[in-house]
Amino acid sequence: MATHPHTHQHSRPQPHAHPHQPGPTSATARRTTRPRPSGITLAALATVTALTTLTVACTPPASAHTDQPGRPGHSAQRPSPASLEGVWRTDGYGSLVTIDGRQLRTYETTAVSCLPGSVRGVRTGPPGAGGRADFAVPDGARITVVPRGGDEARLSIQDNVGHRTLHRIAGLPARCHQPPAKDPRTVFDVFWRTYAENYPFFAAKKTDWAAVRDRYRPRVTARTTDDELFAILREMIEPLHDGHTRLSAGPGRVYAGSRPGTALPTPAFLKQVDAAIAAGLGPGVTRQQWAGGALSYADLPDRLGYLRITSFQGYTDREDYDSDVAELDRALDAVFTKARTSGPKALRGLVVDLRLNGGGSDQLGLRVAARLTGRPYLAYRKHARNDPADARKFTPDEPARIRPHDGPRYTGPLALLTGPLTISAGETFTQSLLGRTPAPARIGENTQGVFSDTLDRTLPNGWKFALPNEEFLTADGRTFDGTGIPPTVRTPVFTPEDLASRRDPALARARALLSGHQEKP
Repeated sequence: MATHPHTHQHSRPQPHAHPHQPGPTSATARRTTRPRPSGITLAALATVTALTTLTVACTPPASAHTDQPGRPGHSAQRPSPASLEGVWRTDGYGSLVTIDGRQLRTYETTAVSCLPGSVRGVRTGPPGAGGRADFAVPDGARITVVPRGGDEARLSIQDNVGHRTLHRIAGLPARCHQPPAKDPRTVFDVFWRTYAENYPFFAAKKTDWAAVRDRYRPRVTARTTDDELFAILREMIEPLHDGHTRLSAGPGRVYAGSRPGTALPTPAFLKQVDAAIAAGLGPGVTRQQWAGGALSYADLPDRLGYLRITSFQGYTDREDYDSDVAELDRALDAVFTKARTSGPKALRGLVVDLRLNGGGSDQLGLRVAARLTGRPYLAYRKHARNDPADARKFTPDEPARIRPHDGPRYTGPLALLTGPLTISAGETFTQSLLGRTPAPARIGENTQGVFSDTLDRTLPNGWKFALPNEEFLTADGRTFDGTGIPPTVRTPVFTPEDLASRRDPALARARALLSGHQEKP
């Protein structure tokens, strides 16, 4: 379950259900939000905070297939076809889910471990049609489980795209009832095994993970200190240069991966960015703001519009998905009015600025995309790694589709501004517009290259870590993990020289292209 519930956590100080996301319009506008499951932001963009949601993303441990009864007195009697009571194993995501009366909880599993997960839900109301059950998760998005016969069910997370397939097993494996050993070698083994069973990009990163184990495990003994163990685990994953990898082992021991060359935004940097953008918009231009500055819009000369989105989460102090949806819709209703989308005064072009978008909920990105099309189309497909022994095997593809909003929509020329700080849900939103007609011009630099929800896990000693386990695919099967989505018009983004001179060449290129003063790429 990706932690958005939000296990997909992203950033904080400007969190993103994750620990990494640059702030909204200004450094002072940034707020801290709790992790939820969906797109995670670049761990290097903010302080890592405790992961409080579930990533039902894990691969099934070998023992999870043995269907062992887990408690004395366990009954082998099969529940009724519509019943959700019992123990379930996820396809992919290495998790077990138990439903006992009104309670749902998760377990994080590998072939060598079974640890209590961070997600606990309480059923709200009686079962719905077909046995559907909704579970409220403290500090997380709602979870819905729907039976599909007696031995299969579907689990979905409110702010995630797609669902998890559940298979009934006889009971929890015995190890799930045993306190885990906490010695350094056990911690190492669970960490290494979790990556071995779930990480999909070893081949793309040219990493021999078995060789990594052989190199580092001899360095771990019963006398290895916490500082030494943290350094070893960090050394193992740092060469992956993956913004959805992170390790939090207490004060002073936090690591978040990133693509080489990615700089952590500072308040001074963000202040310079705001000044350059303001200069690029021109004198007298006023921006409306919502969500504490995470969403802003301005009307520009030549009937152009400028929409800036710096986050897909954390829009209100309530820090829940329903509140985010309400605030996003309020902003979009104010931006995409009938006057701007049709008639003689309609926009001739729209700039959407994602250059400081640290991620959040993929669902919110699809909600924006629905305002930008008049026809339905496939946004992307996603799947999760689904075989502990074979990184080439995945769960069936989950299609994510854009359905036009039932109201005013903007369907004209579009320019997207992207860069290395366009991360996670910011990237899946960019990907969702690749199939739009007319296709958007992508101006700037490659996005960060991290699309998956994060699998947020806890080690036996209590340390937290996260990794990706999914691929997001275009209609023709391409992925952009690692490299990021490239621009169609390559333009420097926020260079020190441009910021010092309050210049924004990417915004200038977008305005020129949409105004017809520059040939389309």
